[in-house]
Amino acid sequence: AASFGIVILGNILYALAVRLFLMPAGLLTGGTTGIGLALNRAFGIPVSSFVLVFNVIMLLIGWKVMGRKFALTTIVSTFVYPIALGFFEKLFGNLVLTQDLFLCTIFSGLGIGFSLGIVIRAGGMDIPPLVLNHYLRIPVSVSMYVFDFCILLVQAVGNPPEKVLYGLILVMTYTLVLDKLMLMGTTRTEVRIVSEHAQKIREAIITEMDRGVTMLSGETGYLKHQTQMIFSVISNRQLPELEKLVRRIDPECFMVVNRVSEVSGRGFSMKKRYR
Repeated sequence: AASFGIVILGNILYALAVRLFLMPAGLLTGGTTGIGLALNRAFGIPVSSFVLVFNVIMLLIGWKVMGRKFALTTIVSTFVYPIALGFFEKLFGNLVLTQDLFLCTIFSGLGIGFSLGIVIRAGGMDIPPLVLNHYLRIPVSVSMYVFDFCILLVQAVGNPPEKVLYGLILVMTYTLVLDKLMLMGTTRTEVRIVSEHAQKIREAIITEMDRGVTMLSGETGYLKHQTQMIFSVISNRQLPELEKLVRRIDPECFMVVNRVSEVSGRGFSMKKRYR
């Protein structure tokens, strides 16, 4: 139920960003909205009506290809977005928040990226990339980029170069926001420490920070002494605390810090187990 609510909210936010920033500025974009905008400019077809018809056709294709495994959240996206867009078109009429193309581009990108991110995280997805992934094993993200680029190219015909360039900035903005959102809450910090006081540091991390460590055996490169390396993964906020703790025990220790995209296992994706 929670994921349905998130998908509905995401689609409403998407429609709001499109109506308030993308459509008044006449920006070029990717996705079904991009095709709808192109047809709207050429033939006057309402964007929301085209998106609804296109989504229903894609839904039927997706249903046939994906079968029972087909995500129910995708059905929600199919109808909620065009209905919300139609509602906002009527609600706001000729309202224009700003004439500034750059502002419209950035806020469209932020709005679309954020709304797409929460919809995809909740399980709702674009159907054509899913179908391509099913048949040709093409990664979903790759086919999404290719679709968007092709839709932009089609719209480039008959549009000023400035609009096309702004369209590229828009796609890049929502792609960056989408990528960041997909990793939000999963990034962690990996720390490796080489020290003559490895055992003291190990005890301090376990007792004072309640974080797990792994001891790796190694050999120093120059003197060829046997040594131990401490390996630990901590939350990003715990890094300053860990650095203070380690420097207190051994100010001369060698420490390497890396940002990792995702961590799974006991203590992260699973509850801690104390023995």
